[in-house]
Amino acid sequence: MIRGTIKIGHRELALSTMLLLANPLQAEWKLPDSFQVHGFASQAFILTTDNNFFGNSKDDGTFDFRELGINASWRILPKLQIAAQGVSRWAGENDEGDPRLDYGLVDYTVLSDPENSWGIRLGRVINPIGFYNDTRDVAFTRPSIFLPQSIYFDRTRDVALSADGGQIYGERRTNIGDFFLQFNIARPRVGSREERALLGHDFPGELEGDTSLFGRLFYEKDGGLIRLGFSSFWANFDFDAELPSASLPSGSIEFSPLIFSGQYNGEQLSLTSEVALRHFDYSGFGSVDNDFTGLSWYVQAAYRFLPNWEAVVRFDSLCVDLDDCDGEEFAAQSLQSGHQRFAHRRFADDWMVGLRWDVTPSVMLRAEFHHIRGTAWITLEDNPDFNALEEDWNMFSVLVSFRF
Repeated sequence: MIRGTIKIGHRELALSTMLLLANPLQAEWKLPDSFQVHGFASQAFILTTDNNFFGNSKDDGTFDFRELGINASWRILPKLQIAAQGVSRWAGENDEGDPRLDYGLVDYTVLSDPENSWGIRLGRVINPIGFYNDTRDVAFTRPSIFLPQSIYFDRTRDVALSADGGQIYGERRTNIGDFFLQFNIARPRVGSREERALLGHDFPGELEGDTSLFGRLFYEKDGGLIRLGFSSFWANFDFDAELPSASLPSGSIEFSPLIFSGQYNGEQLSLTSEVALRHFDYSGFGSVDNDFTGLSWYVQAAYRFLPNWEAVVRFDSLCVDLDDCDGEEFAAQSLQSGHQRFAHRRFADDWMVGLRWDVTPSVMLRAEFHHIRGTAWITLEDNPDFNALEEDWNMFSVLVSFRF
């Protein structure tokens, strides 16, 4: 009797184990409801005239621009949440798919009531910059295949996207509208891509991010019908030359832009504009020390003419140095610098028209055409021979994106 009971018990245990393995959602260790996982994947084709962008695009076009990402969040307690996102990104020679952690943070809500929300985030936190930096990786949240390059440079994506440190954030809801504040103290992420962008070359030595400050204040009325904002940051970088006699001595870089943002979101029409004064201060590098301010701005209109279709048009302008927007003084320094300098490297004006089709809530198609005058945001990696660059060029691109 006892043996029979034991045998039946073993059969029941084995059967229960198989059922749990076949249907793990019934197990006690199933994921909590507050745990969420989302992902995205995008693939683009780019064809350009004369100049390369995100790969060898000027011959037969390139498929070298793609993005893969996954993010997760878990609200462990009502006031405590953790979140992270990992990404692999290919963008020609400038980005070759190395996996990286875009953000990974602990979020604690200090105060939450009907009128206020205040909290703190620690870890690798998103930099509060303009309208689009927070979600620039997800193609569904961008207004076009490529963000306005005068403000949201893709060649320095990592250093702009996030930094290691902390963030204080708050929201105040009032009768006249809602106010949002974010303030970061963090160290920017820097790699070889950022070094080439900031120094013009990969010199012997190491460029590192130093303690920096980021801040953004936004105002929204009627649930986002009107959005106004101001962003600024004081980003610091230190270059440590490998040898005292190196071609570039040790020095520091300060980048302190001021960004003004405005947006109108109607039922079918959205109008957006942002203006940035971009100040650079290079010091300690000897003869190459420099201090200059540039101007970036764009105006953009998006019209949803059908529920799943949207057309967008934008003019985007970049002036590297307000004292030399046409680049003539820069080009005149060719003899002093010992190599040819081109005026079109100091500006870029980009006219863009595009079309978006949301095939399903999870699948999106885009197509857009750019006519560009200037080469200020073109990367060194994709265009090693600057003598071959042309001032006027065109770009056509299509993109398919999936999310879950």
